Amino acid sequence: MVNLVAAQKPLLHGLMKMAGVKSHLVEIEPGTVMNFWVPVETIKKQKPKKGEKTNQTVTKPTKPVVVLVHGFAAEGIVTWQFQVGALTKKYSLYIPDLLFFGGSITDKTDRSPTFQAETLVKGLKQLGVEKCVVVGFSYGGMVAFKMAELYPELVEAMVVSGSILAMTDSISNSTLSSLGFKSSSELLLPSSVKGLKALLSVAVHKKLWFPNRLHKDFLEVMFANRKERAELLEGLIISNKDHTIPTFPQATR
Repeated sequence: MVNLVAAQKPLLHGLMKMAGVKSHLVEIEPGTVMNFWVPVETIKKQKPKKGEKTNQTVTKPTKPVVVLVHGFAAEGIVTWQFQVGALTKKYSLYIPDLLFFGGSITDKTDRSPTFQAETLVKGLKQLGVEKCVVVGFSYGGMVAFKMAELYPELVEAMVVSGSILAMTDSISNSTLSSLGFKSSSELLLPSSVKGLKALLSVAVHKKLWFPNRLHKDFLEVMFANRKERAELLEGLIISNKDHTIPTFPQATR
């Protein structure tokens, strides 16, 4: 039986290319690859020599850069698809798939938001990005905060929604208790239609109805790398004693 969510991906990718962004893999270092959706005008094809594959080179962005960082429920382009068309008119838009989402992967064992931020920044620099505004949602907001803290020369401003600076053990326990879940994995890595519906009820402002078949297909496509993502959730939680609030020089919204 055809997975309806997977079947829509080629259409979505085509629409995103028409809107101005295209998927591009960046090798950060051996064993670590991050997928970015980048401005189509920055990807240049080089005429290959006989017997060689077509090579692509990446040029610097020509407009102010906005980086959109997704949350835990879906990869980059699925999260931000409705914003792309409007933003590409004035901005060079970069949408990463964080490690273990989309086509991004690493053989390193670090699962912290700091490592995600460091990897993302290395990828942006390879793509020629020198200054940017970072927009982060949920988990992506915590990565955005780390980017701004560690790389103030890169991040000019931030827009963060549905997120906090860091997930301390007290915040984690109280939040999960109020929502009726025993662990972050139980909430954010659902394995059933019921669990996915519970996650979506927390994640979206307006309740949306979808048939159970579509929920099942979404589970199959969007929740790969479960072991590694569970480790990412464990890597989020820090002790209250270890948490310090950084001072951000950037404008923050």
